[in-house]
Amino acid sequence: MVNILSESASIVNQFISEIRDSEIQKDSFRIRYNLERLGEIFAYEISKTLAYEEKEVTTPLGSAMVPVLREYPILVSILRAGLPFHRGFLNLFDKSENGFISAYRKSHKDHTFTIQIGYTSVPSLEGRTLIICDAMIATGASILMTYRELISHGKPRHIHIAAILASQEGLDKVRRQLPAENITFWLGVIDDELTAQAYIVPGLGDAGDLAFGKKA
Repeated sequence: MVNILSESASIVNQFISEIRDSEIQKDSFRIRYNLERLGEIFAYEISKTLAYEEKEVTTPLGSAMVPVLREYPILVSILRAGLPFHRGFLNLFDKSENGFISAYRKSHKDHTFTIQIGYTSVPSLEGRTLIICDAMIATGASILMTYRELISHGKPRHIHIAAILASQEGLDKVRRQLPAENITFWLGVIDDELTAQAYIVPGLGDAGDLAFGKKA
């Protein structure tokens, strides 16, 4: 299943317009803040699909039965662009266990690149609900490598893949290669074009550089 949040009129579109805007992009704090706020909105939408159970809560004047999460999902962020987005999820799922994985482009002399996994730190995923947070899905290679690395730490019951921007080509590739029965995609917007250098157009540029500064 693929859910595209920008298809409905909501504040999501305002935040996406700001992270795309080349003038607003000069303010890295604003970029990080908008990525975080988008993470909160994505987390709220995903929360509607999770399992709940009734809990009796004692108030100063009596008691009330309230549906609460049966189990918090595990949050995994792909470094580094996914960090502010991840923070938004953690603001809502504040009792979640967290994992981090480094997936980066290793450039070659012929101007091609491969995706390398440099660091992984995750709890056991066996039988759990997992949310993978990444700012963008360009070619889809990072998500595919991340998925293969993560399932070596246990088979999740369900996986939610959340990204603010995706190329149609990258999304199609990921959907072809991942199992359909237990994966749900949550996307802000899908752009049609992917350049030969694997940049999404119109996209927003390099989300990691915009949030944290350019790499040397």
